[in-house]
Amino acid sequence: MADLYEEHKALQVKEDGVITLQDHVCVEDTFRLFLDDVPLAQIVASPDQLRELGAGYVICEGLSEQIEDVRVAKNEVRVYAKGEAIARTEPAQRKVDYELRSSGCIGVRGLPRAVVSSLVIAKAEVFDVIRQVESEVWRKTGGVHCSVLFQDGRLLVRSSDIGRHNTIDKIVGFAVLNGIGLSQCVIGCTGRQPAGMIAKVANAGVPIVVSKAASTDAGILLADRSNVTLICFARGERFSVYSHPERIAGLVKE
Repeated sequence: MADLYEEHKALQVKEDGVITLQDHVCVEDTFRLFLDDVPLAQIVASPDQLRELGAGYVICEGLSEQIEDVRVAKNEVRVYAKGEAIARTEPAQRKVDYELRSSGCIGVRGLPRAVVSSLVIAKAEVFDVIRQVESEVWRKTGGVHCSVLFQDGRLLVRSSDIGRHNTIDKIVGFAVLNGIGLSQCVIGCTGRQPAGMIAKVANAGVPIVVSKAASTDAGILLADRSNVTLICFARGERFSVYSHPERIAGLVKE
């Protein structure tokens, strides 16, 4: 497993003096992503769960609905899709419109799929999910985001990365590569929920996302349109539901 953090010397300055210490600092790297051997993107990410990252990126950006295989070599991630994939054509013919998102990452522009799910969870499960959104790398460095995937009240996988979008790709990729049905899953994460994050969740078919952070107006509108239950400010003993509250038992009177 790749090292996710390193030690670097720093001067810690306080009002009463200066000390020298060794700080834990998260590692970032750059990877070339290919879809069916066609160059797709350059991704800046933490150097772990790269198969999951590649598979999840393709699913979450709506480039394909099924993954055949993912191969990882040094600084390259090659994803092979089943059926039709948008990016199979040569770059000059490719009908993909990319956009620069708020976090600085590149994503595919367009409306995501609408989520179809019968999932309903208890309020207590929202708190169970958000309590798990913390990783060793975050505790060591404070420099990464974290996402978790829950199903039937159980933690399935946790991912940390320097990019909040990458953490979603990684947990979705884990589910896809392991045959886990995402329509009965809940995502928990540390990062803000703008439209680009909601689009990933919707394309993956996940009905509920819980975040410690805020959303944006575009994120809320897209969640409502895409049939995603968006929960933010999940901290301590409270949370705010911005769309489709019917998936949280007892919030909506029949």
